[in-house]
Amino acid sequence: MLWLLFALGSAFFAGITAVLAKMGLQKVNSTLATAIRTVVILFFSWLMVFVAGSQGELRQITGHTLLFLVLSGLSTGASWLCYFRALQLGEVNKVAPIDKSSTVLTILLSFILLGEPVSAAKILGMLAIGVGALLMIAPRDSEEQKGKNWSWCLYAVLSAVFASLTSIFGKIGVENIESNLGAAIRTIIVLAMAWLMVFVTGQEHGLRKISRRDWVYLLLSGIATGLSWLCYYRALQDGPASVVVPIDKLSVVVTVAFSCLVLKEKLGKRALAGLILLVAGTGAMLF
Repeated sequence: MLWLLFALGSAFFAGITAVLAKMGLQKVNSTLATAIRTVVILFFSWLMVFVAGSQGELRQITGHTLLFLVLSGLSTGASWLCYFRALQLGEVNKVAPIDKSSTVLTILLSFILLGEPVSAAKILGMLAIGVGALLMIAPRDSEEQKGKNWSWCLYAVLSAVFASLTSIFGKIGVENIESNLGAAIRTIIVLAMAWLMVFVTGQEHGLRKISRRDWVYLLLSGIATGLSWLCYYRALQDGPASVVVPIDKLSVVVTVAFSCLVLKEKLGKRALAGLILLVAGTGAMLF
């Protein structure tokens, strides 16, 4: 059951990542911020490869494994680009629930593609997560609904779709190799994709305009993501995706708590009820 501890560690670090990133995104383009964070994660992930001594397995990677690691990396890159754009445009405690609702799609894909069973409890859990996410993102009043730009919601939904694909591809990709090595290879794909987007959109000139404060928060969010990633894929290697993924999604509790304490975002009664439903639904996934 060691994979369970790694899954919980993944949830904690993923939870604080969103808040740290939001604080570093105040005056930085989200695509450029994603690329900068990925540099940190690349260094961190390959450091862990050499600490674990798994670099020798590079020569043993099959074409099948490499294919799914590349697909997982592309899905991760797309998910991150959408997620951090959503964070830049919207509130953390609204973006995070949509991203975490990718659990529902992941469970369905795990059943269809990996043959993992779906119990009645998981079905009830998926319904609770869906309703909870809707309650959390609903506007607090009519004025907010009229005056708010909801473009963040589209990016958050796309982030959730790509995140679910990441989990499935990642599960297949780390079946025959050490988890740290799998995560490090995927990071190369994410890095290439993120910086390609930076240069395509002409955002590379923004590097000189980033303040010292924003650099600190972006680097810290990268480190937190690196720790979350390593824990997550270590858990996926030994545990079932249909259980590991829901535990990882409990990071929404950490995210909402930190967004209220650090960013002073408000959580109304309806959103709190939604959070409780989301957590209860996630808990139901474990049975």
